Amino acid sequence: MKRAIAILALSVGAVAATAAPAWAHSFLVTSTPVDGETLASLPETFSVTMNEDLLDLVGDGTGFGLEVKDAAGTYYGDGCLTIDGATLSTPAALGAAGDYEIVYQVVSADGHPVSDTIAFEWAPPADFAPAEGFDTAQNCGATEEPEAPVSAEPAADISGALWLGGGLLAVVAAVGITLLAVRKKK
Repeated sequence: MKRAIAILALSVGAVAATAAPAWAHSFLVTSTPVDGETLASLPETFSVTMNEDLLDLVGDGTGFGLEVKDAAGTYYGDGCLTIDGATLSTPAALGAAGDYEIVYQVVSADGHPVSDTIAFEWAPPADFAPAEGFDTAQNCGATEEPEAPVSAEPAADISGALWLGGGLLAVVAAVGITLLAVRKKK
């Protein structure tokens, strides 16, 4: 009986180990600017680079964001994003000197969103012409409300059900094998 319990425990442990979801998500490798940096000149783009390629299934940056705002909550930039491998970027635009923050969200290669903030100070040269700021984040040139989706039915996500079904099937198989092993011995 002890042997049967041990076999069952090992079988369930093996199934749980193989059915567990991936725990590793993307993490920030570098950014422009880096957290805590004081910028004295405007870079061409603001960017974040992760440790692995980003997942952009649709190809339009859905699920991604890179917003730049000052301490008063005024947004800068046109909201247009470029995804190139592991890097997400947007054209750089800033207003007057002061404290700023970049808020970003990317989609990891494993499909999970990762977000964080990067604080920096802007100390422009005397001849710098501040960009126009906005009360809300911009949506890459959108001038009107987006159209309603063609289908009101949400896409079904059955991946969780498949994992659960596969895990249950493996547990049932492990119990069956254990019972057969115990029966043969009698």
